[in-house]
Amino acid sequence: MARAGITSESLTRAAAELADEIGFERLTGSAVARRLGVKDPSLYAHIRNARELKVRVALLALEELADAAAAALAGRSGKDALVALAGVYRDYAAKHPGRYTACRFELDAQTAAGSAGPRHTEMMRALLRGYDLPEPDQTDAVRFLGAAFHGYVSLELAGGFRHTPRDADASWAWALDTLDFALRNHPSRPS
Repeated sequence: MARAGITSESLTRAAAELADEIGFERLTGSAVARRLGVKDPSLYAHIRNARELKVRVALLALEELADAAAAALAGRSGKDALVALAGVYRDYAAKHPGRYTACRFELDAQTAAGSAGPRHTEMMRALLRGYDLPEPDQTDAVRFLGAAFHGYVSLELAGGFRHTPRDADASWAWALDTLDFALRNHPSRPS
């Protein structure tokens, strides 16, 4: 029986907030129980194990990020859409570092298919329609942009740009300009 006052949603939200504070990698059922002021066994009325807890945080994060991306992309195309989408990922990571890490958590195929993950791919494809890339180049471009966004953001989160003379925002703008140029001038685009 579930403990009064704790719901699956409140448990997931508490875990997500804690992940942002201590890091997704350090998130445990015991830590969430302490946060909620309950004993560990109380959580197991809502979750089977620590992996399920992490999956729930990952699903929440993917959904939040997809909602923010959809709002940012509305009415935009081309470079404007590229910059907006990239900015959503970077801003979300800065505001919610634990949840952002959770977005990269490996989900089983069935869970992944039912998550907001496919929405991210579809938004990326919608953005790429503005660049008129045919398949299979569009699929390659989805992977390329994902790697560029997530790579930059992950390095920034890890403090990789703190001790360099160039401002990280300036390098981010340079990277987005370069991505836009590469997509607009890709040799596979129709003439």
